Amino acid sequence: MPSAAMPSPPREAPPSSLVASFHPAVVIHHTELQAPPSPRTHRALRRLQSAHSLGAAARPINQPSLISQQRRDLHRNGSPTRDLGHGAASRSPQRGRANSDATPPLAHYMNLAAAAKRSSLKKPVFSHGHLSLQQIIRDGPNDGDFVGALESARWKVVDEGIKSAEDGMSPLRIYVWLVLLDAPIMSTDEYLSLIHRGASPAYSKIRNDTFRTLTTDPLFRRRVSEASLIRLLNAIAWKLQDAKEDQRQSRPSSRQSSHPRESLTGSVSGHSQAKSSAGPEPGTYVQGMNVLAAPFLYAARSEAEAFVAFYSLLTRECPAYIRGAMDGVHRGLALVDKVLAIVDPKLSMYLTAKGLSAEIYAFPSVLTLCACTPPLPEVLRLWDFLFAYGPHLNIVCIVAQLTIMRSQILQSPSPNKVLRSFPQLNADLVKSVTIGIIKKIPDDVYAEITMHAL
Repeated sequence: MPSAAMPSPPREAPPSSLVASFHPAVVIHHTELQAPPSPRTHRALRRLQSAHSLGAAARPINQPSLISQQRRDLHRNGSPTRDLGHGAASRSPQRGRANSDATPPLAHYMNLAAAAKRSSLKKPVFSHGHLSLQQIIRDGPNDGDFVGALESARWKVVDEGIKSAEDGMSPLRIYVWLVLLDAPIMSTDEYLSLIHRGASPAYSKIRNDTFRTLTTDPLFRRRVSEASLIRLLNAIAWKLQDAKEDQRQSRPSSRQSSHPRESLTGSVSGHSQAKSSAGPEPGTYVQGMNVLAAPFLYAARSEAEAFVAFYSLLTRECPAYIRGAMDGVHRGLALVDKVLAIVDPKLSMYLTAKGLSAEIYAFPSVLTLCACTPPLPEVLRLWDFLFAYGPHLNIVCIVAQLTIMRSQILQSPSPNKVLRSFPQLNADLVKSVTIGIIKKIPDDVYAEITMHAL
């Protein structure tokens, strides 16, 4: 693990070649909705050719995202591997190469980097390691090596970060997020069609949330209008509603029987079979999604880009956060308590003695992937890390923040006052502490973390 936080990357203006390299086949003519004050949003909506290559060509249609596939493969194998020795030699020749096979886990990367620093050796070598992150995203993989390009990109995101200005703005970030989230190509017209449907069933809930979104953050308020946030969330609500309708219509009707008892049992069994065949219940709009959507609108160069990235996160990486009674969030909160008890028993027992569980103080941090903790530029940098190695690691990031403020909590006779608002987010420090905590977590608990949001 690196002994110190990495320095902030220098500012760098977007090269003209980045715009010139856009593939004409994926250029989408942007229809102006209601642009936020920033001049950046007046640019036409474009998609990088390599984003299409990495996101679409690397996997068949309707397959789960790369991060999701890795989590599920680890869960299937029973124990996630976070050390050396899990690679090509352990793969079965009877099956295709899984993403979890191709991509060494995070702790493995960090161990390699720490060992290289201690021994003055070079950093780990990856197939696209000689290229900058911008080149990988702009030009795509060499010789069709999608997995190698993605592996190199993920490492560079953690090791070097995404170059951005002091306000967190970067011409590259949204495209890196789209690739890491494996977001599909979507036309602006599809987004506009959702907007033109008018108010969704969740519209009143949305209007009750949007005006309270990051009200103390001047950067967000200056760049993103409330109208833009309303449109995005309303479109998301329609999309989720459509998924519910599609599932309802796909359920086969149960066969009616003349015998009352037979009819009853047949109905129950038919409902159970229909439910299992249709898959998990789709999500719906929940309070807090406004804060979770905010960084996407801030980082994206159009509402349509923000929409497709946000929808991919909700439906592929953390669908249980917006499903039913938000079971995934509550599982995440229980895991915050469990991990804290493992890595810092004294702090855990102190909070328990004060009657403070994660359900009381960490609900917003779990639901919003720490987007509720300012400043926004640091949230963006933390999300770079989470999208590179899985949003499920947010659970460990929350524990990292608790250990960072450990002395303040232990010295306070009323720690609930301290925990009402976490200290200003420092993404590099949180990442460094998180990586250290990962090494202490037992395999079975780590497996729970990887799967809790699905």
